Amino acid sequence: MESKLEVWKLAHQLTLEVYKVSKDFPSPEMYGLTSQVRRSVSSVPTNIIEGQGRQYKKEFIQFLYIAKGSLEEANYQLFLAKDLKYISEDKYVELLEICTRIKMMLFKLIKSLK
Repeated sequence: MESKLEVWKLAHQLTLEVYKVSKDFPSPEMYGLTSQVRRSVSSVPTNIIEGQGRQYKKEFIQFLYIAKGSLEEANYQLFLAKDLKYISEDKYVELLEICTRIKMMLFKLIKSLK
């Protein structure tokens, strides 16, 4: 599965990176923060691709807004992981920069579709 959309590609890369770092979260977090951050971050490319597959532009835009909401959720969960010392400050900053790039790309894509 691959999309021509650059925002999808970057969101997919973020998802892969979050899966890598979250595997080192403490085992009691398996069904807590680990699961939550993985679900929210994987929801971003999932909603982008689902929206792209819709028939109407308005539906696509709605799915892009959902992706943006999931990205905000993941942002907080990564912040929490940093504060709990599950990820380093450097890794958090790296992931936050990717999140910010995705957010800007989503904003531009939504604007171009309106």
